[in-house]
Amino acid sequence: ERYDLSAPLEFLCRELTIQRYANLDIREKLFINVSPAVLLEPGFKTGETLRYLEQFGVDPRSVVIELTEHQPTDDYNLMREAVNHYRSMGFEIALDDLGAGYSGLRLWSELLPEYVKIDKHFISGLHEDQVKLNFVRSIQDIASSLNCNVIAEGVETKEEFITVEKLGITHAQGYYFARPAVATIENVDSTLFVTARPEQHNLDYVGNATAACITRAIPPISADTPISQVMELFQQNTELTILPLVDHQLASGIIFRDLFLSKLFSSRYGIELYGKKPISTFIDHTPFYVDQNTPLAKVSKSVTSGMRSDHAFIITHNGEYAGVGTLLDLLEGITQQQIQHAKHANPLTLLPGSVPINEQINQLLASKTAFSIGYFDLDNFKPFNDVYSYSAGDDIIKAVADLLFQSIPQEDGQVGHIGGDDFIVILTCTDWLERCQSILQSFEAIVPRYYKQEDVTAGGIHSENRTGEKCFFPLISLSVGLISPEATEECRSHVEIADMASAAKKMAKKISGNSFFIEQRLPSNPVITNSATYTENQLAFS
Repeated sequence: ERYDLSAPLEFLCRELTIQRYANLDIREKLFINVSPAVLLEPGFKTGETLRYLEQFGVDPRSVVIELTEHQPTDDYNLMREAVNHYRSMGFEIALDDLGAGYSGLRLWSELLPEYVKIDKHFISGLHEDQVKLNFVRSIQDIASSLNCNVIAEGVETKEEFITVEKLGITHAQGYYFARPAVATIENVDSTLFVTARPEQHNLDYVGNATAACITRAIPPISADTPISQVMELFQQNTELTILPLVDHQLASGIIFRDLFLSKLFSSRYGIELYGKKPISTFIDHTPFYVDQNTPLAKVSKSVTSGMRSDHAFIITHNGEYAGVGTLLDLLEGITQQQIQHAKHANPLTLLPGSVPINEQINQLLASKTAFSIGYFDLDNFKPFNDVYSYSAGDDIIKAVADLLFQSIPQEDGQVGHIGGDDFIVILTCTDWLERCQSILQSFEAIVPRYYKQEDVTAGGIHSENRTGEKCFFPLISLSVGLISPEATEECRSHVEIADMASAAKKMAKKISGNSFFIEQRLPSNPVITNSATYTENQLAFS
């Protein structure tokens, strides 16, 4: 850089790389590092890369231009032109080191590359760092909705690879697979790709935030606003990139700064021809609409899946204009939710803890949404831990978490782990009782796997009780306290729900075996039903 040789050196490396790739005669894609600074140089030579490909007989469709970001990039218009130039020749685009550079998120939203590489900082120790895990998950969520491939850089351990795979990331690189070598590595050890059983519930939580938290209340303009006035608004505010078009509180379009100005100045006499005409005659774009009460998870799936390069959408309230949301706002909103979740997640199961569970209950009460509560508590868990070890106890805890998560999909409720062997389930479905009965039956079927055969035959184990006396303890079972929708409807906050749930759980634990007790706010006439496999019990949590 000191001697202004960056561009010549980069082109020389590019030529040698393409030549080497051609000699290898392989089908895999070739990623070529390209510095944005070189693209933005006044003397940048266009067509050189294509000439190299033609010289060595390489198809441009097998090449990915990888933009490396080591210096600030401010001229996004020129960057888009350069990227479009490469795309027109058949190349794909990759953005390197997302999260480590100066403006990675802005570049991503502006260029919409086919590949995004996550910086190795976020991959290192990913399986042990909840903040990193949530950050990478949010990147993958946005990328998948944009049909963008995520590449995890710096994967060095099996644990990191397993975690990356669980997140749904299908591309990875790092020392875990192979060290850099002069000779071509044609085969990678297949045992490197044997992963553990996925625990999907660890990876799906986004939170309860809605589009309201990412709404930008940008003052709109009306359909009859002159084009010349719109141009003045953009010229007076260089940070203004979009303008919503609204009449009588109903949004009908979004004006994008770059598209507007390029269209206006595409003609030599653009101002003279269009200046006095209303802006409504100048747009041919129907925006996306999202209600502000829509959860961010749903916004991510429904909005970004159909996005083009405009990356913005209208947010409404009761059908009326409320503001504007952008791709960056959506990404930041989801990331913040993931970080907040990480602060309160259970470290063993990564399920939400008591704080997000209480928040969700309060939201349901405020919106007058019908819901029931289930408090799941393990019986005879301590003796099992004493005999089989804490590691075996952790396996039981994770088995319960898996079972609950598989039985209660996100659209039907939320599963929380509030500590130890206690789980809370919020159910918004109407078949809540049948779900709980099914869970108890399924749990009874899997419990014998965690015991020795002789203990299963005996029906339990011998261990010391809390006073130090040797006692016989039956196989682990679940006691469930249930609060009916009619009962939760009478509560004013999660505190009242918690009190009822705790009382219901105590009633459930008085019944042997897998059982449940239903609290219906009728303390003089509680419902208790026993069967061979479970008992109806009320729920409680703390």
